Amino acid sequence: METPDGPWAWGVLVAALITNGLTLGFPSCIGVFYKDLQNTFQVSNSEISWFPSIITAVLHAGGPLCSIIVERFGCRAAVMAGGLLCGIGMVISSFSQTIVHLYLSAGIIGGLGLCFSFQAAITVLGYYFIKRRTLANSLASTGASIGMALWPIASQHLLETMGWRGSFMIFGGVLLNCCVCGAIMRPVKAPPPAPIKDGANGVAKGVEELEHGKGLQRYIAFDLLLRHRRYQIYTIGVSGMVMGFVLPLFYLVPYATSNGIDESTAALLLSLIGFINIFTRPVSGLVSQQRIFSGKLIYLFSGAVILNGLCNLICASSASFPVLIVYCVLYGISMSVIGSLLFQVLMDIVGMKRFPGAFGLFTIMESVTILLGPPLAGLLVDITGEYKLVFYFTCLAVTLSGLFIFVASYIVDKKERKTKNNLFAQNDTSGSTEHPNVIYRPATKQEDFVI
Repeated sequence: METPDGPWAWGVLVAALITNGLTLGFPSCIGVFYKDLQNTFQVSNSEISWFPSIITAVLHAGGPLCSIIVERFGCRAAVMAGGLLCGIGMVISSFSQTIVHLYLSAGIIGGLGLCFSFQAAITVLGYYFIKRRTLANSLASTGASIGMALWPIASQHLLETMGWRGSFMIFGGVLLNCCVCGAIMRPVKAPPPAPIKDGANGVAKGVEELEHGKGLQRYIAFDLLLRHRRYQIYTIGVSGMVMGFVLPLFYLVPYATSNGIDESTAALLLSLIGFINIFTRPVSGLVSQQRIFSGKLIYLFSGAVILNGLCNLICASSASFPVLIVYCVLYGISMSVIGSLLFQVLMDIVGMKRFPGAFGLFTIMESVTILLGPPLAGLLVDITGEYKLVFYFTCLAVTLSGLFIFVASYIVDKKERKTKNNLFAQNDTSGSTEHPNVIYRPATKQEDFVI
């Protein structure tokens, strides 16, 4: 067995980076096939929108099942099984005769495979890296950026030479490389338990690392959603965010082509977002490790969400190529910060002991809004015939979610500071000999597991 933070951890990081590129990067190319799939199956915008919606929703919703597989068979087996499933799903989808066949093959089978590979690769980093976990997550998320940059370019080339059916068959073979990446992820030896320290002031954080949940809670942490304030805020906020966050990846190409930009140039816009992510995600990871952000990552994250939402107003205002370039730059930068911090913030909130269960419920709630977002946007296009309304919808959903996370987190922090100050004052007046820097809480009060 390997040890955390050892030499092999960096090999696992590379494997996770490639896996992220293959899995998370893949949905970014679906917009390239939007019009061809719509013409082949003769369906409406709303109906064709269910395809990217299903594949992305299943990619997130399979979290609890992935957690069970990881626990019973390990991350290596989960990643390899995922590679096999998404490869088979994409090959089968190339023979689809109806849109429903596409939903089932690429959407459900392929999406579930993407889920297993992606989520197991994210989970394994939490065990392989202790000291440099934030940096590792940021570097691994760069893989999604590389995938976003390369998938649209490759897709446009394959579409022009082989059509969407031949492209999907080749995609199946490419996604089988997840099996190779999974083989590198050998089991890791768990480190001895240690108290979690606050990076800003070294204060022991009370009851942060709780025991593993029991039964279903080990895979879907309902107890955290009911009683953990920070988890409630983050999960609800992110669930609202993703309803609009993924829409530009699906609708940017048809929006651009409907306004006179040729398909190959429109595909480059998606690649531009990916290339920006390649360089800015590692930078955002390094910046987030600075002392000034210690204990405040949630504010950096929510600020990036707000910026990401507001920049959609630029895209909606004009479809000229220079304006879309500016939009892609701003969208890519804010997306980089969101992508590099999304799972790190969750790990910080619940700790690694509860991360699998917290992650499972987190992804299920995400999947519901992801499933609804594209079809609602497609219906909006069918009714109005205006793609720009999709970007107004995205602006509203993402910006309001970012504001919710920021304001709600500030209120909780303010309340905790007040409670801590009152408790310190009581200890001083009572002459208590307890350590003055430790926050002691009644064992029966668990409405908020302090992180």
